Amino acid sequence: MKQAYFRFYAELDDLLSPPRKGQSLPYAFFEAPSVKDVIEALGVPHTEVDLILVNSELGAFSYQLRDGDRISVYPVFRRLKISPLTHLQPPSEGEMRFVLDTHLGKLAAYLRMLGFDSLYRNDCQDEELAQISANQHRILLSRDRGLLKRSMVTRGYLVCAAHPRDQLIEVVRRFDLSGSIAPFWRCFHCNAHLRPVAKEIVNDRLLPHTRQHYDEFHICPECERVYWKGSHYQRMKTLIERIFHAMN
Repeated sequence: MKQAYFRFYAELDDLLSPPRKGQSLPYAFFEAPSVKDVIEALGVPHTEVDLILVNSELGAFSYQLRDGDRISVYPVFRRLKISPLTHLQPPSEGEMRFVLDTHLGKLAAYLRMLGFDSLYRNDCQDEELAQISANQHRILLSRDRGLLKRSMVTRGYLVCAAHPRDQLIEVVRRFDLSGSIAPFWRCFHCNAHLRPVAKEIVNDRLLPHTRQHYDEFHICPECERVYWKGSHYQRMKTLIERIFHAMN
């Protein structure tokens, strides 16, 4: 029997079971598994890993273990800039776009509130989510490690927080989105871009109080929901301010 040693750093260590945290983990094997297979067998989806060192040299997911190897596994670097040649995660190009699993409906609404293209359906199966992520080059946000371990998924993130507001802060931090926030121009319900609409066009759909006190309206071209800057808008503004405060 052969043996290699794995060490996970920073937030990757938090994904391990308590007995495995903060230490070098021995891994016994007979044949030659890939580093990717072992990393995921230990509980860390490949989408969370951005740098691998094999015996202090740059490594790859496809590297096949040898007896005595020491593997260091690192997450995506946020502050430290490393050579593009070392990145294991594909670079994000253009607009940041997401697809979310069925457990993250509230997070999807929050991301849309901030202006980010976020696909969500509460009946979407894992295979379909993986295909959407791959085919549309969307980042798959999930609470399910097994889903993120699918080989088809190359862009993904394991959401750790349980509360939707904490999840939102987590995702904004992880993908450095604070400079790209453009709130209140997507429909919270169907993700489409909102369009300005004249009050007289939607007048018969408004409650008397809304009709009396508001004059500026937007409409979703897909689901035809009407938006205005009422009490809900003020609550969302307060939430955005809290997000920025929590990140500073």
